[in-house]
This record gives sequence, structure tokens and C-alpha cells, in this order.
Amino acid sequence: MVHGPGFLALVESLRSRVKECTVAEARVRAAAGARLIDVREQSEWAAGHAAGAEYLGKGVIERDIEALVPDKAAEIILYCGGGFRSVLAADALMQMGYTNVCSMAGGWRDWTATGAPTA
Repeated sequence: MVHGPGFLALVESLRSRVKECTVAEARVRAAAGARLIDVREQSEWAAGHAAGAEYLGKGVIERDIEALVPDKAAEIILYCGGGFRSVLAADALMQMGYTNVCSMAGGWRDWTATGAPTA
């Protein structure tokens, strides 16, 4: 997908504030209990997602995260298709008081490229 320059500028402006993790790190953390949350569109989720992930689309994450993850210190790993939308979502959660959030760099694209388990 080709991203517009304004979108890329916005994401890049947030990267310095948002922690990012690799697929390998995300897998280790998820196995240890971190919440792995897919923020892609419902149709993307339905076509395949990371094994063990939960779905909470970027369009509603701010509205619904507190019901899904009430503990604002819980470790949360967000991913999207390529690691852009998850940066935006991670920044929003941090603004809401979540203190242990990271965006998985490379997103679903890198998850599948590394052969990580899918559902």
C-alpha cells in the first residue's frame, strides 16, 4: 500500500514517543502474558491474524480498550498491517494513561514473513 505524505509525516512524528518491538520480541512477550491486539480492519482480521491475538480495530480502540484491558499497567502489543496504524493507536493509548504499550514494527507483514503462527 502506498501511504500519503501527510499520513507518513504523522506516524514519523509519533515514533519517538512510541515504543516499538520486533516480531520476535512480541512473540516472547505474548507468551509471557502480554496482550497482543490486532488493530487492523475487521476484514483483515477475518482473513488471518496472529495466533493468540485479540481484535480491537483502530477505529474503536479508544472507546473499547478500557473494557478489554482495564489495567493501565498491563503490557499491550499492538499490530496492524505494516506498523503504521499501530503507532497511531499506541500513541492514543498512552495519552489515555496506558504505560506499557508497544507497536510491533512491520506488523502482520513481518509476522507472516517470519513464519510466526497464524489463525
